[in-house]
Amino acid sequence: MDLLRVALQLGDCMSAAREMSESLCGYSSKSRGVREEKQRCSKWRCIKGDPNNLPIIPGHLLAMNEVSGKQDIPSTSNWESISQVSPLVHHGLSHPIPQHSHPSAHYESVPLVVPTPIRMTPMPDQNALSAAQPHPGSVLGISGTYMEHDLPPELLQQGWRKFWSKRENRPYYWNKLSGESLWEMPTLKPPFDPITDPLGICDPGPVSNISGQMSMPVKRRAPEDIANVPVKKFILAGPWDLEINTNVLIFERTPTTLLHPHPEVEAFRCGLAAKLRQCYQELCHSREGIDAPKESFNRWLLERKLVDEGCDPLLPSKCIPEISMSMYREIMEDIPMKLVKPKFTGDARKQLSRYAEAAKKVIESRNASPESRKVVKWNAEETFQWLRKTVGATYDDFQERLSHLKSQCQPHLTETVKESVEGICLKIYHLSAEHTKKIMEKSREILRDSGILENNHPPVPVVRRVWCYPIQFSTPCPRLPAIEFMQEREQALLRYHGDTLPINITHLQKLEQLYRYSCFDDKKFEQFLPRVWCLLKRYQAALGRSNNMQAALGPGGPGATQAALAPPVFECLQKMFGVTFECFASPLDCYFKQYCSWFADTDSYFGSRGSIFEFKPITGSFEANPPFCDELLEGMVNHFEKLLSESTEPLSFIVFLPEWRDPAPSALLRLEASHYKRKQVVVPAFEHEYRHGFQHIVPKSEVNTRAAHGTLVVWLQNTAGFQRWGPTEDRVEALLEAFRPGRERERDRQELLSPTRGIPEPQTPETKPQIFSPNPLSSPTVLDTKIDRLT
Repeated sequence: MDLLRVALQLGDCMSAAREMSESLCGYSSKSRGVREEKQRCSKWRCIKGDPNNLPIIPGHLLAMNEVSGKQDIPSTSNWESISQVSPLVHHGLSHPIPQHSHPSAHYESVPLVVPTPIRMTPMPDQNALSAAQPHPGSVLGISGTYMEHDLPPELLQQGWRKFWSKRENRPYYWNKLSGESLWEMPTLKPPFDPITDPLGICDPGPVSNISGQMSMPVKRRAPEDIANVPVKKFILAGPWDLEINTNVLIFERTPTTLLHPHPEVEAFRCGLAAKLRQCYQELCHSREGIDAPKESFNRWLLERKLVDEGCDPLLPSKCIPEISMSMYREIMEDIPMKLVKPKFTGDARKQLSRYAEAAKKVIESRNASPESRKVVKWNAEETFQWLRKTVGATYDDFQERLSHLKSQCQPHLTETVKESVEGICLKIYHLSAEHTKKIMEKSREILRDSGILENNHPPVPVVRRVWCYPIQFSTPCPRLPAIEFMQEREQALLRYHGDTLPINITHLQKLEQLYRYSCFDDKKFEQFLPRVWCLLKRYQAALGRSNNMQAALGPGGPGATQAALAPPVFECLQKMFGVTFECFASPLDCYFKQYCSWFADTDSYFGSRGSIFEFKPITGSFEANPPFCDELLEGMVNHFEKLLSESTEPLSFIVFLPEWRDPAPSALLRLEASHYKRKQVVVPAFEHEYRHGFQHIVPKSEVNTRAAHGTLVVWLQNTAGFQRWGPTEDRVEALLEAFRPGRERERDRQELLSPTRGIPEPQTPETKPQIFSPNPLSSPTVLDTKIDRLT
């Protein structure tokens, strides 16, 4: 018995080994059934001798049965040949094979990867199969398991074929080119878009064609399919609204010939600008005996850019005329000394005496005409005598006497120092032109090292109307160096070669959101931090922020003179007057994601449309809160009136200026007398607030500043703009109400009731400095309104 049991076990093992070897050599249960049928037919042919009654065996099946057992890789043609045989033959039955009208499948002769078809198992008795369920070929209307006509032509061209799985009793899809098999129908890949999808991975996941009633196991999705799940849109909370789309139409513009900002070039440029600013101070002190007028250098940069045709975005280099009237006028106003409004009567008396002494000293130390020398000295001596004789004079008496003395002496002093002051202006301009040449040499050296050719002649675009879009560059961007990132409480510190620049975390998240909306050449955020560093460095150099933060952020510093409207005012402008665009803003203080700014190169990645004087909209509603510079205001009024006269579509500009009447600036008078002025109102002083110009670095508690002057609001609109966004009484009243201090936006109140927005935590270290990784980040002092607001 033991020997018999061992013999049976050996027989089973040999049978299993034989089946395995046949499977590896390309045999299947179907082929064995066909071979047995062939042997039966041969015996029947010998016994009966009637070849007409034999079942028909196709020639390609006979060839299939002659496949050598030494074959290592089965060919797909053999599998397809098996699929053409009716299952009735597999059971050795002599029933006739049903004929179908569907054409047989034909495969292209292309090299194939090793295919992995599903092994077909012998089917049970045909009668039992018929009673259980209909055959898949009968249900689907095709002979065999290959169903080519159920697939779109695009999938067939990609190599996909459809087969029927008898093991799982459902169709599956197999790619003859790649050898991949899927239970679900493969999806067509969308057309390749190098801008929005440079890697070609943003295609949706496969769509299942299996009925919901069939609960069968599904193949596990690939990791790249799981990663393509659409991400929910994130809305960044803060004193801005970056989700408002533009209503501004323009004609398509030529890309700018400016070069991409580079941290090394930007550090070099800002160093030269700081030297130029220091040279201006030294020239005024050595030649005229005065300090450089406050914020005069900043206004000189602004005024020069109106006429500059040079290639540097910050320093002027090609201006006509070379002498800046803005700088000339401000220096003249401080000669022989700078006058301020005194607080007390004693201060008024001292100022009168010092002015007389300074005027006499200037006229005696210069090569003045005899007439000028005589008039100035006589008026100075008369003032000294009046001061000695007069007892108990009032504050107004001293101020009136000072005005009289200045009116008598100033013309002669101006004639005397005119040549010297013009020399200061020319010296600063020529130094600036030399600095720009050095900057361009350094920029071109970096381009040569990167193997990039400068494109100074971009193609002219087709004339067509488009929604306004950020500035585009004609020259590619070189590889930017890494920037160190550190976090200190609520501020982030960006460091490059030891130069550290601070920015509040909330404003860094705002820049990230603007970068996501407006930058098209860096979707992986690999150059985000270098470009933020260049942006901060540029505005630090342009505004001349000192190393003393308290002086820079105080009432007299440059940060206090650069102010923006409060968020409730912007919200009202958008709802009541359709405003979606700011004419004078920056990425650091903008409310909308579309705006014009001072610098087209550093700001373009964050939504800037360039300079307002080069921006020519066809239609739209705009807010204009310009920096105060007489030449810039004059240019603004001219530009707005020209745009309004050339467009017949709705166009509207709402201008905000300080209410100054002693004396009134010429631009303000022109604005009030404009043909397109529809209405003007004045917001009283100390009854409204502005946001600090350096809001991106000051604490949140010090952002709002009370305005010490009234604000004039003027509506400039053409006929179509007036009909659409006209300043009705209700709208104007709502705007004045929005100016009230402590006012909250309706959006902020809704967020308090049902908070749906939030600021994500930055995915950066808290204390340790490190090199920035390619992944993006996750999110009242009284002052002089916006006298010198620069962005």
